[in-house]
Amino acid sequence: MKKWLADLHIHTLLSPCAEVEMTPHHIVMKAAENGVNLLAITDHNASANIAAAMEAGQRYGIKVLPGMEVQCKEEAHIIVLFDEFEQMQCWQELVDQKMLPLRNDPGRFGAQFIVDADDNFLAEEDRMLLASLQLEADEITDYCNNLGGICIAAHIDRPSYSLLGQLGFLTGAMALAAAEISPRGLEELTKKCLKPLVGGLPYLTSSDAHRMEEFISGPKTIFYLETPTVAEIKLALRCEQGRSCLPGVFIKT
Repeated sequence: MKKWLADLHIHTLLSPCAEVEMTPHHIVMKAAENGVNLLAITDHNASANIAAAMEAGQRYGIKVLPGMEVQCKEEAHIIVLFDEFEQMQCWQELVDQKMLPLRNDPGRFGAQFIVDADDNFLAEEDRMLLASLQLEADEITDYCNNLGGICIAAHIDRPSYSLLGQLGFLTGAMALAAAEISPRGLEELTKKCLKPLVGGLPYLTSSDAHRMEEFISGPKTIFYLETPTVAEIKLALRCEQGRSCLPGVFIKT
């Protein structure tokens, strides 16, 4: 098994709440400098910067998975990850169909920039990405799993924009593969009172970075995988067939 130091929840400058320093190339370059070899780009309801990140990843020898942080109808966030860019394109078509026709206010929410793998400006997304889709949580997980992806309940320890915070519970019907603990809630990993609420789901940790300092200092997860694929990650989360994972890992600086 190969050791993969992973951060599966990172925002680029396409997310309105992210800093302009969070270009795909800059993220991948910093990952290479700090020994992170498995990334997922997960902008809010959008994927336009993923191709640039995957191209940069090839240059630096970093595996980049296409992903997205989706906001469901219940106003909670779910991370979806795929193996192939074509899967993400299919997913984006669904998101576009279920997105409310709202315009972004850059002065209030922040600009939403699309760039290439060399950090060149391409366009500004004018739709409001920080909005709930007309899809319920179980619909999102069903669609994602049918496309061959993986679904992770994002930052479940937070009172807002988390499935646990919005619903008060998680069910097996949601078909989630794992629950993510936010950087601020990492201590909750050891609290027994949290485990029944998440239905026995395995945990992982990611930075949820919106600025570079958060990416460097935020928690990662070590995976032991044959190859960095969605299927292998699912096995590692369940500790099956020799695969495993270790959350709560930090870069040594």
